[in-house]
Parts: sequence; C-alpha cells; structure tokens
Amino acid sequence: MTGYQTILTDVSDKVATIWLNRPERRNSFSPDMTRELHEAFARFEADDGVRALVVTGAEKYFSAGADLGRGGDTFSRSASADAAEQRQRAERAEPGQMRTPVIAAMNGSAVGMGITLPISWDIRFAAADAKYGFVFTRRGLVPEAGSTWMLPRLVGLSRAMELLLSGRIFSGAEGAEMGLFSRALPADDVLPAAQEFAKDLAANTSAVSVAATKALVYHGLGQDREESHTIEQQAFRWMGNQADAAEGVTAFLEKRTPQWPLSKVKNYPPML
Repeated sequence: MTGYQTILTDVSDKVATIWLNRPERRNSFSPDMTRELHEAFARFEADDGVRALVVTGAEKYFSAGADLGRGGDTFSRSASADAAEQRQRAERAEPGQMRTPVIAAMNGSAVGMGITLPISWDIRFAAADAKYGFVFTRRGLVPEAGSTWMLPRLVGLSRAMELLLSGRIFSGAEGAEMGLFSRALPADDVLPAAQEFAKDLAANTSAVSVAATKALVYHGLGQDREESHTIEQQAFRWMGNQADAAEGVTAFLEKRTPQWPLSKVKNYPPML
C-alpha cells in the first residue's frame, strides 16, 4: 500500500505486515512515523479482510527508539508540543482495545520506545542475538508508553525492577527466558515465523472469538477473579449462541477449514 512516508505495508492471506521504514535512522520513531503507525493500526482494525497485524523493522534493526536528532532538546516541552494529539491518536489505536491481534516481529535490536511500544502489543517474537533495553534511566528519563504497568505483569516485579532501574541491555534469548518474548529465533527467521503464526490464526480462528478473548484477558488484568469469571461466562454463553460456534464445531467434524460468518467489526459480545 502507498501513501505512507515512514512505514511500508502489505496484506497477504488476511495478514497485514507493517515495516518501520527509516533504516537510515535505525528505524527510530519520529512524530511522523508514530502518527503513520497509529493510522495504519486504525485502518487495518476497521478492515474485516485483515485478521492479524505483524510489525517489523526494515533492514537489520527493529527500532532504536525515539529519534534523538534534536540532541539534548529531544525530550523538551517544545519538542513534545503535539504530545496531546499523539496520545489521542494512540488511544484510538491502542492494541489492548483493538479486536485485531498485533504481533511484534522484532527482527533486530530495539531500545526505549522501540521496546515499550511492543510490550503493549499482544505477542512478541525477537531475534535471539539482538540487543534490547529499557534505557530510560541512562538518558535521564523514566520509562513510558505504560511500560511500568505492563512489564511487571509480563516478567514479574523483581525482574521488571532490574530491567527498568538499571536500563541495562539484554539479549533476545534472555528476554524470551524471562517471558518478555514468546520466541527468540535467528534474526532472519523472526518475520517469517511471525507471519506464519498470523496466517494460521487468520485461517483457523474466529475473528470475534479472538477479539473477545483479547478483551477478556486485558480487562481481567484490572478485575478480581470473581468479576473476571462472571464476565467470561457471559461471553462464553453469548459466543455459544452465535454462528461462528456452529461453524467451528461443524468444520471440525467435517475436517475442513472453517468459513467464519461473523465480522470483527460488526459483531461483538455486548458485555465486553
């Protein structure tokens, strides 16, 4: 698809792949790239022909974080004058609120914003030998993009404190061992593995079931066990009365690929 200046996109087999495309700046995030990424998320979220998103980096880096081209003024108030607009745009395309799964194919090194954004996405594949880090305290900053809330839930409080306070660099293999990444693979295998996972999801799962499952998990992070279980049971009963449940069982018994009738855009459990 055309029309973007800092990202590339492609759709195949109901999977949209997005490349962060500023390789001359190690795919660091400029305001334009942040805006275009959120616009692409919103565009594909509204498209029933897209069942999963895969985000990767052009060439050998995933992302070097925020573009530091302004030097010491990079994070000054004047450089962040459009922060409110960016937050509003981000909230409209917040992966935790999206019905479409977002998969990070972190094919190379990533620090700062290059790692705090992906930890708010649903699944992360990393390059085993690449370098990753929450380097904010080493830049005189604090972590952002909700990472101080999410990281302890992914790796536990002690490990999250170790990574966030020290800002140290760690490998993709170490990140997978601690649960930050689902898989750590050779760099050249990261994108194909993420796309293969996404294609299987697109072909064999119900879009509405996936969207509802995402919502149950993320909502459950802020609920007690009883509330979460109650809403889960309501969603299960609702889904059981929908056409996708009948198709899923019938396709399994007939040993064929399901043809899901429901729309991720139009059909959704009302309790979610």
